[in-house]
Amino acid sequence: MGFAIDWSGALTGQPRIWLLCGLAVTLAITLVAGAIATVLAVILTALRLSPVAPVRGATRALVSLVRNTPLLIQLMVWYFVGFGLLPMGVKAWMTGDHPWAVLPGNVSVCAPEFAASAWGVGLFIGVFLSEELRAGLNAVAPGQREAAASQGLGAWDTLTAILLPQALRNAYQPVVGQYLNLMKLTSITCSIGLAEITYQARHIESFNSHAFEAFAAGTLLYLALGLVLERILTTGRQA
Repeated sequence: MGFAIDWSGALTGQPRIWLLCGLAVTLAITLVAGAIATVLAVILTALRLSPVAPVRGATRALVSLVRNTPLLIQLMVWYFVGFGLLPMGVKAWMTGDHPWAVLPGNVSVCAPEFAASAWGVGLFIGVFLSEELRAGLNAVAPGQREAAASQGLGAWDTLTAILLPQALRNAYQPVVGQYLNLMKLTSITCSIGLAEITYQARHIESFNSHAFEAFAAGTLLYLALGLVLERILTTGRQA
């Protein structure tokens, strides 16, 4: 149950089982996270184009936060904090026995580990996809919006039917690169298993709690540095 992969086949001279386990987990997380990233990218792109200034500002802040926070930290937060905030009924269902949802390697797609991995990677890549789409939109001629408005198309129809297809053509290579990056990032999701071990060890050895405090402080410094550098680079580009 959960995200624990049974490696015994590989240790007893059956490497095909090891390959099958890794392939199943990679494909499953890639497909689910890819779907999440695609939906979020479209939503974030639409919000960045909102005529309401506070909506655009909040979206920019969210994109900046996710983009500048290490993925490993995000995965830990979604697993340890995000799962804990869910209703009890949802948590009970996710941790229940679902034979139909078990992949090779004893990986359940309903388990908290899998959900945190798929959502964390999907959100992370979705933010970068939205930035690529925004760059592609900036290359679309302003006359396309005017032409869509003259045909009576609303803002959402203009975005999905006119602007996004052209933006995808303009940013095709970067968008493909982000999806490939998503697939590669599935390997880091196994860190959730390490986090679970460390989390349980905190109840046994108090020293580990100090290590987590130091880890959290370092993360905040890392995030602050990323935000400062982003501001400097953005200002320099605009100048």
